[in-house]
This record gives sequence, C-alpha cells and structure tokens, in this order.
Amino acid sequence: MSHLLRQQIEKITPLSDGEFDYILSHFKPKKFKKHQFLIQEGNEVPNDFFVLEGCVKAYHVSNDGKEHILQFGLQDWWICDFNAYFNQAKATLNVDCIEDTEVLCLSLYHREKLCSEMHKIEHFFRRKSNAGYVALQQRILSMLNNNPQERYLQLLELNPILFQKVPKKLIASYLGVSRETLSRFGS
Repeated sequence: MSHLLRQQIEKITPLSDGEFDYILSHFKPKKFKKHQFLIQEGNEVPNDFFVLEGCVKAYHVSNDGKEHILQFGLQDWWICDFNAYFNQAKATLNVDCIEDTEVLCLSLYHREKLCSEMHKIEHFFRRKSNAGYVALQQRILSMLNNNPQERYLQLLELNPILFQKVPKKLIASYLGVSRETLSRFGS
C-alpha cells in the first residue's frame, strides 16, 4: 500500500527507488479499528497521518455537545490536527475511524528531518499545504455563500465516494444540516 504514498509524491516530484525507500523509512504503518481514535481532543498530536485504507473523520465537539465535522480522510488523503501537530500543543480536534483504517504516521521530527535533507520533500509538503489552504478557503466560502442543497451537490460532485463510505448523519454534520434536510436532497 505504500505505493499510494509514492504515487502522491510523484504527482508533484519524481523520486528514485532509493529516495522513496529513504522517505518511507521515516513513516510508521499503523492499523486502527472502527471507532478508534487517531487523535483525541486534549492529547498531544505526535503524528500526521496518510490514509492507506479506510475512512476517518476530523471533528470538534462544541460546548453544547454538537459534533462539527471539518474533514473526512479517505484513501490517499492526509489528516491531522495541524495546529496541535505543528505547534506541539494539545489537540482541539478528534480524528476517529468510520471504518477499519490503515495509515502511515509521520512524526514532526521526521517530517522536519526529511524536509531539511531533501528539497523534493520540502517542495512536496509545501505544495500539499498550499492545496490544503485553498481547499479550506473554498470550504469556508461555500459555507458562507451556498445554501445547503448547493453544498450537498458540490460535495457529491467533488467526492462521490463519501456517499458510499460515510453514514448520512455524518455527511449532514459536515454540511451543517440536519439528517432530515439531507434526506430531502435525494441522497
């Protein structure tokens, strides 16, 4: 499954076999069961996660107990509480498994080591970070400007696999609507 990581990196920069083997040696594979936490609010966040298989959700629980989903992580996606990871702070998000999941874990130490040693990896992570900023900005603008049905249709177009892997109540939470409202959209 590590070929997924190589494919993702090589969309941005080519690698020799030796370079990829060296990069991969800095990651630790780990398996999680359905409902198991990768990250739990209040804990340290030592790793960023690259999803090899499975499905996870990143969310925050507000003071009133409502779950607000920020992101889903499917195969070939990165997921983390980036504030906690980069600032070595306590997590303000939870990331848990919607189904059994296999990930590659990358510690901040190993990420920084790779970036300082290999311009290609520094370039890769910069490009991935930039893409993440753009996606976050688009999500915020969509929440501000689009009605719930438009957000639903946009999600369906961008990530149709989510509707096969993720329960409707979680998609409703991600879209900021009730489960009943979501069902009216014909999902």
